Amino acid sequence: MLPKYQTILIATDLTPNSEHAFKHAVVLARCTNAKIHLLHVVPEVDASVRGYVSTIMGQGNLDKFELRHEEEAREEIRHELETFTREELANHEEDLDRIAGVDVLHGPPVPGILQEADRIGADLIVLGAHGKGALDYTFLGSVAEKLLRKTRIPVLVVPFRP
Repeated sequence: MLPKYQTILIATDLTPNSEHAFKHAVVLARCTNAKIHLLHVVPEVDASVRGYVSTIMGQGNLDKFELRHEEEAREEIRHELETFTREELANHEEDLDRIAGVDVLHGPPVPGILQEADRIGADLIVLGAHGKGALDYTFLGSVAEKLLRKTRIPVLVVPFRP
């Protein structure tokens, strides 16, 4: 039996390449009549940096700052979606109905993406790749590579496009 994509999760880091990946997901959703969910994961501050910044900012101020950043990320995703919709989907209003949700999580990106994919029952994960140098990949790896190692859900990685 051929796979049927009914729920597509787009993991975005709010870069231009994520917008490019979003366009691919919209085309796939059109072809399969799938729903689209957008996700941005706000990375956690490293524990050593967190302790230092908490000392400088004062007790509890870092937590308030992070909460505010999450809300800003949600608003930025909504704004980008509205801009994209106006520009790219102006003649395709039916695609607006495909957008089933916009979520922002806080934590490590790969577990956050996997958690959200499970929660919504995603059939496909779409994300943009980055044009990082070999040194970055050697020491850090990429979200796409880590995600491919840990998921059983098909992943479409859209290459970096400057």
